[in-house]
Amino acid sequence: MQDVNHCISKALVERYGKNTLFVLEDLTGVRQATEKVSVNHRYEMVSWAFYDLRQKIEYKARKHQAKVIAVDPTYTSQTCPKCGHTEKANRNKKTHTFCCKTCQYTTNDDRVGAMNLQQKGIEYIVEVTTNA
Repeated sequence: MQDVNHCISKALVERYGKNTLFVLEDLTGVRQATEKVSVNHRYEMVSWAFYDLRQKIEYKARKHQAKVIAVDPTYTSQTCPKCGHTEKANRNKKTHTFCCKTCQYTTNDDRVGAMNLQQKGIEYIVEVTTNA
């Protein structure tokens, strides 16, 4: 897993490089949440070294003059990136789909999470540049 995390972090930072803002979910405590996963799926859900990957991305980003922020992951894959409606029923974990109960926007649930992280990154940049 160490090698996988090294390769992923290196590829990300080298591809996007200087002046990039990497927005990661703060997955502190994720192991406790995933411990409830059934035994058949436990390895895939619990074994990934989230903290190690984050540390490697942060270290490599500093070396390449990039920045990493960790944001609260709450509702990132339940919030519609189009209309902002948040509801647990928007996301179907079994089919990995997202369908907003308000505006009917439909896509992959991981894509919705990524879109919401991008929005949090934009909000961070606006805040930093406004307060500078």
